[in-house]
Amino acid sequence: MIVRNLIHRPIAVTMCLIALIAIGCISFKYIPVSLMPDIDIPQITVQVSYPGASVHEVDAEVVAPLRSQLMQVAGLKDIHSESRMDAGSIFMEFEPGSNIDLIFIEVNEKIDRAMNRMPKELERPKVVKASAMDIPAFYLDLSLKNEGGGKDGSLPKAGMKFTQLGEFARNIVSKRIEQLPQTAMVDISGTTGAEIICIPDEAKLLSMGLDMETLSKAIQSNNITLGALSVVDGLYRYNIHFDSQLLNREDIENVYINHEGRLVQLKDLCRVEEKLASRAGLVRHDGKNAVTMAVIKQNDAQMEDLQESIEGLVEDLRKEYPDISFDLTRDQTRLLTYSIDNLEQNLYVGAVLACLVLFLFMKDWRLPLLIIITIPLTLIVTLLSFHLLDISLNIISLSGLILGVGMIVDNSIIVIDNVMQRWRQGMPLADALVKGTNEVFTPMLSSVLTTCSVFVPLIFLSGIAGALFYDQAMGVTIALFASLFVAVLVIPVYFMVLYRKRKTCPEGEVLDRKFHFNFYAPYERGIKWVLRNPVKSVTAFCLAIPAIFLIYKGLEKERLPYMEHNDALMKIDWNAGISVEENDVRVGDVLKQVDGLVQTSTAMVGVQDFVLSHTEDLTTSEAVVYFQAEDGETLRQAQEKIRNYMAEHYPHGTVEFGVSGNIFDLIFSNDDADLEIRLQRQGGGRPDVQEARAFLDTLSRRFPEVAVQPVVSERNIQYVADTEQMAVYHVSYAALQARLRMLVSQNEVYAINEGARSLPVIIGEHSMDSRKLLQYTVRNDEGVDIPLSYLIRETQGEDFKRLYSGNGGDYYPVKITADDRTVESIVDFTERFVKADPRYSASFTGNYYSSREMIGELVLVLSVAVALLYFILAAQFESIVQPLVILSEIVIDVFWVFLVLWLLGESLNIMSMIGIVVMSGIIINDSILKVDTMNRLRREGMPLVTAIWRGGHSRLRPIVMTSLTTILAILPFLSRGDMGSALQYPLSLTLIVGMVAGTLVSLFFIPLVYYLIYRRRG
Repeated sequence: MIVRNLIHRPIAVTMCLIALIAIGCISFKYIPVSLMPDIDIPQITVQVSYPGASVHEVDAEVVAPLRSQLMQVAGLKDIHSESRMDAGSIFMEFEPGSNIDLIFIEVNEKIDRAMNRMPKELERPKVVKASAMDIPAFYLDLSLKNEGGGKDGSLPKAGMKFTQLGEFARNIVSKRIEQLPQTAMVDISGTTGAEIICIPDEAKLLSMGLDMETLSKAIQSNNITLGALSVVDGLYRYNIHFDSQLLNREDIENVYINHEGRLVQLKDLCRVEEKLASRAGLVRHDGKNAVTMAVIKQNDAQMEDLQESIEGLVEDLRKEYPDISFDLTRDQTRLLTYSIDNLEQNLYVGAVLACLVLFLFMKDWRLPLLIIITIPLTLIVTLLSFHLLDISLNIISLSGLILGVGMIVDNSIIVIDNVMQRWRQGMPLADALVKGTNEVFTPMLSSVLTTCSVFVPLIFLSGIAGALFYDQAMGVTIALFASLFVAVLVIPVYFMVLYRKRKTCPEGEVLDRKFHFNFYAPYERGIKWVLRNPVKSVTAFCLAIPAIFLIYKGLEKERLPYMEHNDALMKIDWNAGISVEENDVRVGDVLKQVDGLVQTSTAMVGVQDFVLSHTEDLTTSEAVVYFQAEDGETLRQAQEKIRNYMAEHYPHGTVEFGVSGNIFDLIFSNDDADLEIRLQRQGGGRPDVQEARAFLDTLSRRFPEVAVQPVVSERNIQYVADTEQMAVYHVSYAALQARLRMLVSQNEVYAINEGARSLPVIIGEHSMDSRKLLQYTVRNDEGVDIPLSYLIRETQGEDFKRLYSGNGGDYYPVKITADDRTVESIVDFTERFVKADPRYSASFTGNYYSSREMIGELVLVLSVAVALLYFILAAQFESIVQPLVILSEIVIDVFWVFLVLWLLGESLNIMSMIGIVVMSGIIINDSILKVDTMNRLRREGMPLVTAIWRGGHSRLRPIVMTSLTTILAILPFLSRGDMGSALQYPLSLTLIVGMVAGTLVSLFFIPLVYYLIYRRRG
């Protein structure tokens, strides 16, 4: 009734469409654009800072008690900790769907309760929620253009000009960036300050009977600021301000000391110098000293707006400060723009290819035009729905749209083809439109529901993968329902407008003549052979079932598909107690090996000053280097050269390569090793360094082809105070500690505040060799100098650089990168090793296990999806047998998908498995229409074989057309030029293979099964 009324009111329908298009176009401007959907990441990190504590002190006194408290937090899925000298971290992962804001409050409450049992000098630990803000939009590196290296080609040294560059970055550049409305904050590292150091003349002090404590008191007593004094003078009251601050090096030099009635200035006893403060870490960009600034985006800001604003600001800064280099690196905005542009291009290419298929099959220009208008109308309605449902345009939702493009024309093709058949049979045009549309509405609705139903179980995937693919499911679902209503409510109206003056069907005989020999003849030969050889076809079907399990075992299994990058992060641990200066030299030597392969690099050497947790915490003997190559192949060559150089020159050091970091990597956390062996003692606790090294040596000898990283340890000098000797010589702990701090330049007297800058004043040697340390003396309570060697015993030892703990207690991790078969061999070897040696036990984790867990969940999802399909089909056909006929083609399609993946060397991962699930809902659409047609013909009294033959002929063209449009719409995804395409490649390959196989199965095998079931009744 609705169709009959609408076909006579084209103007009303057109006005409604124009209004809908206008609203959709306006809403499109307000849809946010991002790389990934905005979802909560159920992870919290607790960061502990405990300066001066050893790795065991940090673990035993702080991290372990905190970890036991935090294990009681509700919804906790996994917890593990990492302790190192001066600091530690506790990583918490929660069940998906947890309210991370409430958990954040609970974690802080647990920490507050535990603080009473913590060391008094410990700062309150920081609690950090994982979010999209953890990934900076980009990094801005500042360096001096005229900075030159040494004559011997060494790296340039930082001078006072570089200190001024740091102040400029902090006070000028960061403030200008933070003024941009799209910027949340700027995180800075690499700046260096100055310090005033007083280096005493030990001989003079000794001859005059003075000590360091006298110098410290003299400086402190001359640096005073009294509060305002109030003086009354008659009727008036005056405020008097007394100020005697030491503000610069000259003020400190001129401090007077009254020694036995004689005035001596500090500069007579000390050499006072203002120089660069000792650096625990530094940053270099392309070999130059640099300040790096991580720019954090506002949550609700548009990436393209931020990109435009920053590029304009940087261009202005380059003009205003020509002596300074401003370099943008790790630009997430370019990654977003490139991925989104490529996906949009794939969308357009897919739509054009689908349209070409329509013109190929329908020579009358009116019919393709009718079908083509479905694409923009459906996309506009879908984008309007995105705006209403607060879904952003990202690589997931766009991929859902592209999957939908190939399917949204299917309904229009089916409606038009059925209408043409009714019109060709002699019906008036209006009656043909009404009857033809109403006949196929129910099977089309069933097809849409079956396609959409397979997405429902995907939302129940564990982790955040289910929440992530919500956008894709919504994109496909909205597009399909929109296309259904366009096909039913809009296509008949304009069909009537275009053909109202035609009395007969215009194209039936023409198309039949043009396609008879090239199109129908092969189908007729194929269906005849299948019906005459049912045993061979059924045998092939039965053999496909065990073949699926055999191929499944041979497929490589991964959590995510391989995505090629042209940049990487390299982490180096020299596994030696070296200074940051030596660390800097070594990193420079490593980068020299890849001079011709790397386009740009930023090295973060030693401890960094970042506030947020986007960069890993480092020690002075570690470094993180970002470098970018021209393409993925060049990057692999650079990585191989670095590995070979490290193995040859620093065999005890470790080097690891990871992705440069983006929101996708943050969400999926794909930086785990393929296998992680957690080695423990049988009774609990971790093995010592020698035991861990022995296990790794055994593992390396057994698997020489696997790169096993050496034990990461450090040698420490430990000074043990002799309490008996201290009592004999009347030396207190406080005096001994103060003397040692002064000798190693950690005796800070006070700091001169200059606005945002702080200038520390230090008394002591600028540098001290540990071998000379015990040659100095300490003054006891009686004023006698006692050699330190009398009071301190020096020992040296080796210990782990980092200590790890988890739900199962303390352990030592052994990380392995290898293929599945090697991982299985290593697991088997380790199990036999710990069984043979009762001192040890081992547990296993890593991508090998997480990928199998994910695939197992997806197999369950596929089973649920198939069950949903069965229920929907059973309700439509009022039969429990016919749904089995239709669903039988899934078995053959899965077999061909697995076979093609195995032949092409592709892995079975979350995307290819989702492709199989989605394919299951798409490929049966043709079979649904075919079985529905055969049922209708049989109800009209047609014999079984005739109904099969006639049904196959009538649905041949729409089946082939709908399959081709879907295949060609997703064909552009078979390129891997960007992250979005690389992510969708396995899904697209799976769908294309499944659609090709499914079309053949629908044309030939489904009629055979239908015939075998109903032949006795026929």
